[in-house]
Amino acid sequence: MEIDDWLGEGNTLGTDIWEKKYRHNGESFEEWLDRVSAGNDDLKTLIREKKFLFGGRILANRGLQNDGLKVTLSNCYVLSSPEDSIESIFETAGKLARTFSYGGGAGIDISKLAPRGAKINNTASQTSGAVSFTDLYSMVTGLIGQHGRRGALMLTISCEHPDLEEFMMVKTDLERVTKANMSIRMTDAFMKCVRDRESFTQRFYRPESKEEIVKKISAADFFGKMCSANWDYGEPGCLFWDRISSWNLLSEFPDYSYESTNPCAEEPLPAGGSCLLGSINLSAFVHNGVFDMADFIKSVRICVRALNDVLDEGLPLHPLQEQRESVRDWRQIGLGIMGLADMLIRLGYRYGSSESIDFCGKLGKIMADTAMNESAVMAKESGMFPRCVPEQILESAYFKENASEETRALVSEYGLRNSQLLTIAPTGTLSTMLGISGGIEPIFAISYERRTTSLSDHDEYYKVYTPVVQEYMNKHPGIKDEELPDIFVTAQNLDYKERILMQATWQNHIDASISSTVNLPYEFPEENVYDIYMLAWESGCKGVTVFRDGCKRLGILSTKSSEKEEPAPEEAPRKVVMRPVLDNVVGKKRKLMTGCGSLHCTAFFDPDTGELVEAYLNKGSTGGCNNFMVGLSRMISLAARSGCGIDAIIDQLKSCGSCPSYVVRTHTKKDTSIGSCCPMAVGWALREMYDEMQSQLKGIPEAKGPEMTREIKNPCPKCGAELEFQGGCNTCKSCGWSKCD
Repeated sequence: MEIDDWLGEGNTLGTDIWEKKYRHNGESFEEWLDRVSAGNDDLKTLIREKKFLFGGRILANRGLQNDGLKVTLSNCYVLSSPEDSIESIFETAGKLARTFSYGGGAGIDISKLAPRGAKINNTASQTSGAVSFTDLYSMVTGLIGQHGRRGALMLTISCEHPDLEEFMMVKTDLERVTKANMSIRMTDAFMKCVRDRESFTQRFYRPESKEEIVKKISAADFFGKMCSANWDYGEPGCLFWDRISSWNLLSEFPDYSYESTNPCAEEPLPAGGSCLLGSINLSAFVHNGVFDMADFIKSVRICVRALNDVLDEGLPLHPLQEQRESVRDWRQIGLGIMGLADMLIRLGYRYGSSESIDFCGKLGKIMADTAMNESAVMAKESGMFPRCVPEQILESAYFKENASEETRALVSEYGLRNSQLLTIAPTGTLSTMLGISGGIEPIFAISYERRTTSLSDHDEYYKVYTPVVQEYMNKHPGIKDEELPDIFVTAQNLDYKERILMQATWQNHIDASISSTVNLPYEFPEENVYDIYMLAWESGCKGVTVFRDGCKRLGILSTKSSEKEEPAPEEAPRKVVMRPVLDNVVGKKRKLMTGCGSLHCTAFFDPDTGELVEAYLNKGSTGGCNNFMVGLSRMISLAARSGCGIDAIIDQLKSCGSCPSYVVRTHTKKDTSIGSCCPMAVGWALREMYDEMQSQLKGIPEAKGPEMTREIKNPCPKCGAELEFQGGCNTCKSCGWSKCD
């Protein structure tokens, strides 16, 4: 079999993924199949029939250790939480780097680190806080390269930590912690305070200084801010920690606890914990509208054994000794699903309908019982996992809910080979390669726009239907998008309550967790994000996050290629039209004071519309880089004449960071223009001149903007504008910075 035979003719994206991520050194498809299956014929058959795939690290790395390469077969790890010392913090950074260098992702909880302002015994006198070290771990993630992928990191903090609100706000700065996912460990006690609008007390005790930091917050007010941040930025996510701790096979083990989760949150793990992943393609078991349950049960058994084989093979390959010891003691695997949405469509069920929920509930329970049964049979053959206490497993609520009498008898006598068995990962790359839906999610869209460059050297756009939709259309020639039956529900039009209900149904039968992102349309009401999180908690989910299409933190998937109208196929390629600058433009000028000296900003506006058409920047006699000024002038003018509105241009200029010389002069001479760097000052000047031009055209008194150069007694450290004292705190009305944040 060749790769095109396996993935299907025309699946160029899938072939590209296989070649760049999983193929090694030019191997053929059959050679690759031999390598990743280790010669297991049953496993080969499942992969050939696209019924199962290992996680990406196994597909890419299995067998390569025989060539002397340092690789891991685990997708994910959780590191021991850093202790409250600078040595431990940086030791954790070193462990993170080592784990990344082998190809694994990792999770770190920072709840043991002292909050901002705590007393410490060094020259700083007080700590910068737990959240300040998120930048360190994100930087490490960005520095360590991995073949075909970047390192993945999850950072978590407990809702009981006094730095909770600072942690929650990190991702609202698009320049911070860009290489990590962030989630909050929510307790039931905290969520009840949110629901009942009660205060919640956060505590942190430092034995070294005998200092206890106590902070009382309004749980509901905080939760509202968090929901707003999620609506706008897609993070942080929520981990419902009491549900994670109580709904698993080890809930009755008194000395066992979870440290954090892996980067996509489907695997809660102990300190040093690791997990091997693999996913069953549910859609491949549907034939002529009927699900082959017998084949599915057989496949679950094969997959549980296959993951255990990889676990044994990979035991010496983990980057750190603590990881090798944890895997040896607990033997976690993570068998999951993909193609759920495709399966439901092929069965004729609408995702989220009562019929789909009932079917998934039955399927999930069969999967759970089969996996535990097979693990017990393996324990009979090879021994239980070293820390196993069968009596404690039998008493766990999860086991009681999902085990048949046959399985209960086996576990009672032999224990389990694995302490963790099932999970649902996002399977983004795997499912994309196969052309199916990922993880727990519905199909993302009916169709996508794909761009290609033609032989004429211009972009062409064409519509590509999601494979399961195309399959239906092929059987029903001539059907239009709007005529598709309601079984083709997508992430953009699915009722979020049905989406959460589907997750909660599967979570009843998954002993680990589920990677879950509720995709929302652009117009989704901000206030409804609160309802999503409360419903997820109340219905027994272990975690969830949301992502709104078009929010400030752009998603990987989008149904739009740009904000412009989609060109029809027969149209000529669209070209950018540059507006000419005529001689009758109206000019305005501002003199700015920057960190390097004076800067002259001249702007020219259309006399009829008042729109910006050109800008010139010239340094004064005292410094500033003239080439930089010329380049920035040209780019502003190009953007203005190409149709970019003044608001977009100014927004980009104001999004620049702080310049050290600008900040120093702001705080010493206090004569700089509003802003914290030259581009930001130019943005303020353009805004003032534009508003002045619009006032003149409308014949109304000019709106008085901020003075471009003035003495600033109490400057904002972010944008340089004057701070105002309100609500008990210094606050900037220009950029929103607050000293109390």
